[in-house]
Amino acid sequence: MTTSLLQSKLSSLAPIAGASLTKQALLVFGGCLFLAALSQVAIGYPVPTTLQTLAVMLIGLTFGFRLATATVALYLLAGAAGLPVFAKFSAGLATLGGATGGYLAGFLLAAALIGYLADRGFTKSWVGTIAALVAGEAIIFGLGTPWLGFMLAEKLGWTTAQVVQYGFTDFMGVDAVKVALAALIGKGVLKGAEQFAKL
Repeated sequence: MTTSLLQSKLSSLAPIAGASLTKQALLVFGGCLFLAALSQVAIGYPVPTTLQTLAVMLIGLTFGFRLATATVALYLLAGAAGLPVFAKFSAGLATLGGATGGYLAGFLLAAALIGYLADRGFTKSWVGTIAALVAGEAIIFGLGTPWLGFMLAEKLGWTTAQVVQYGFTDFMGVDAVKVALAALIGKGVLKGAEQFAKL
């Protein structure tokens, strides 16, 4: 893919949905299903490696602030209500308040931040896109790692270094790949949507 191929005038898919509540609802619902599906690609314990963060970054990058925030909020509400949308088909308030609860909370804030930056054209450039995605990742791990330590460190006898390792550094390599994929896929989606809108 060349840089010119992936350049898009669209900052997000929100303008395509316009003022239509039906289109907006379909985007939010579809995004929620997408996030739930990628959440099930999970390996590891107690904090699994999943494609959740990839989905969150893509939603923020392509949906914009309002729709991205609504999408991840719906996902969290669905999980809290008992629908098995979280990693490994888990659900319920116990999961939200459990060891991975900080990461789940981070998803909402990360999607909102990335969407906010996208709405303001910050992600028009490759540098801006990568910076926005890295900022989103920082929020996820910034909330998730301390909460993981709070919930499990004493119980499992982890040191602070082990909390940082198991909650953050073990994921750095794979999440760097996710950032790159999110940037490529997100720009491709926006370019495709722009071309489709012209038909």
